[in-house]
Amino acid sequence: MTNAQKKNETDTTTVQDDENMRPFETDVSRLLDIVANALYSNRDVFLRELISNAADACDRLRYEALSNNNLTKGSASFNITITPDRDMATLTITDNGIGMNKEDLINNLGTIARSGTAAILENLKSQGQEKDMSLIGQFGVGFYASFMVAGHVDVISRKAGEDKTYYWRSDGRTGFTIREATDEEAKQLTDNHGTLIKLFIKGDAFDYMIDDKIKQIVSAYSDHIEIPIYLEDGKELKEGETREPINAASALWTRPKNEITEEQYKEFYHHIGTAFDDPILKTHWTAEGVIEYTSLLFIPSLRPWDLYDPNAKSGLRLYVKRVFITDQLDTLLYPWLRFVSGIVDSQDLPLNISREMLQSNPVVSKIRSGVTKRILNEIDKLSTQDEAAFATLWGQFGAVMKEGLYDAVEHREALFKICRFFSTHDNEKQTSLSDYIERMSDAQEKIYYITGDKIESLRNSPQLEGFKSRDIEVLMMTDTVDEFWLQQVGDYQGKKFQSVTQGNVDLSKFEKNKPEDEKKTEKTAEHKKEIETFTAYLQTQLADQIAFVRPSKRLTESPVCLVADEGGVDINMEKTLRLQQKYEPGIKKVLEINPDHTLIQTLASMAAAEKDETFLKDAALMLMDQALIIQGESLPDPSGFAKRMAEFMQRGLS
Repeated sequence: MTNAQKKNETDTTTVQDDENMRPFETDVSRLLDIVANALYSNRDVFLRELISNAADACDRLRYEALSNNNLTKGSASFNITITPDRDMATLTITDNGIGMNKEDLINNLGTIARSGTAAILENLKSQGQEKDMSLIGQFGVGFYASFMVAGHVDVISRKAGEDKTYYWRSDGRTGFTIREATDEEAKQLTDNHGTLIKLFIKGDAFDYMIDDKIKQIVSAYSDHIEIPIYLEDGKELKEGETREPINAASALWTRPKNEITEEQYKEFYHHIGTAFDDPILKTHWTAEGVIEYTSLLFIPSLRPWDLYDPNAKSGLRLYVKRVFITDQLDTLLYPWLRFVSGIVDSQDLPLNISREMLQSNPVVSKIRSGVTKRILNEIDKLSTQDEAAFATLWGQFGAVMKEGLYDAVEHREALFKICRFFSTHDNEKQTSLSDYIERMSDAQEKIYYITGDKIESLRNSPQLEGFKSRDIEVLMMTDTVDEFWLQQVGDYQGKKFQSVTQGNVDLSKFEKNKPEDEKKTEKTAEHKKEIETFTAYLQTQLADQIAFVRPSKRLTESPVCLVADEGGVDINMEKTLRLQQKYEPGIKKVLEINPDHTLIQTLASMAAAEKDETFLKDAALMLMDQALIIQGESLPDPSGFAKRMAEFMQRGLS
């Protein structure tokens, strides 16, 4: 190890002792330690991250210069330069992109802090995987990958159009300093704008100073970068000779598909989406006709941590004739496809169009429609070609995509083709709606479903008993979004959706007339008058809690259940609205009793004989409490329930 490397390994005094030093927040410090020491199994990616950031800076300046060419006046063409200094054990990456001012340096080099650090760590904690740091890869850490190989890092930057240059330094542990750069420091920038990042390489990372190693990393990870990347190898150029870039320096999406390897596609995905997983699906095509555009899109295999964050940054970038325009165009992609990353390069949009005008541009709307159709078609193909991959995709993003069922009517049919639901037909495998309809009997005219929080609870719902006993398949839906699209969508292929927890479902046409069923019917007939008396009794006792009581056609094993009346709000929908919108239901639930259940028949006999009034009152309340508990509702009087339960147990033991 050289003296310079030893110094790089231990030198933090310049950060700690500087009066301008700013400490990192606690969560940021914890995550920085993970990044530097435990995040990557392959440290080569630090260079990929820095090159990616530099390329983005050049893209952004190229766009800004469309409306203000003074920003690049007198500047060299965009480039990225890598300079190893083996004597000083430093590796410098320089670009002449947009650059940063003081505020940008504080914010942009605090990417982790601005990306929900606390949420990331809490997510890991909640999964019991705080030590499994491989998960953090999906969040993206960019610049801070530098500290895997550097003892400390210097950054010198000047924003295009401004006259002040700033200097930033950090060791990745104690904090960072920021101040105005000296004239000598500012001269290190090759243009009057851009950023220089100097890494003071640790002793165990000296191989990153070797030219061939740098070329190999650039070839593997950054060959697709359109900005030329140069290596300052110390060799003097002869007169008229120019330095050749060490990358292909051509936009990947413009190359013929047969010339692009899977590895190159993956690295482009890592670059464009700041992701560390491999995509589960990619699609690369050129649309020709009324409008022309090229698109290269990816669907990740891991759900982004900010998938449900309304302020999450879009993963889709818009280019016009290979010039980067924006990655903040809401109308380029439906919100329910927000997990898709990649690029769209249009030939029909003007280069100098403003972001505001883009929002309502008809060309953008047509591109969105075409992109959406392509994505849905590719997902549908995946469902038939690779069921395991499709199951992973649907498990990660199905709940988000179902938002499109009420948000995009024009794509509803295509969405329905890829929607999958658990059902009573199969405990393991999800089903499509078309397969559900194919299994329906001739007597069935509706698509039956039940909604709730957990699949295990739904499987045991008493409202399913009558359907199961008659082999009628019921879809089980556990995503909150299901409650909303079901209110918007009346039917599928002419079959109406019907909740099994709503209305008075008639199952008589599905009767199988087994011998045991006939015996039950005969027994129930004997108790018919008693059941009617008991129904009226319950109606009186529970009048303040329910709309009315009726004999159930759904129940076969449980004594009672709650359902919504025909015009009421579905039971689980009501629960969702109460939680999210403080909804107060105006219509009470219906209590259904099972006239074939021994308990109901016994209580009905007691009610008819007017025996033990106190016991019957408690029994009525117990039945209501049981119905509420099954439905996952809180009890109006938990203490009273506990007391009644104790008395019933004591009575049973006597």
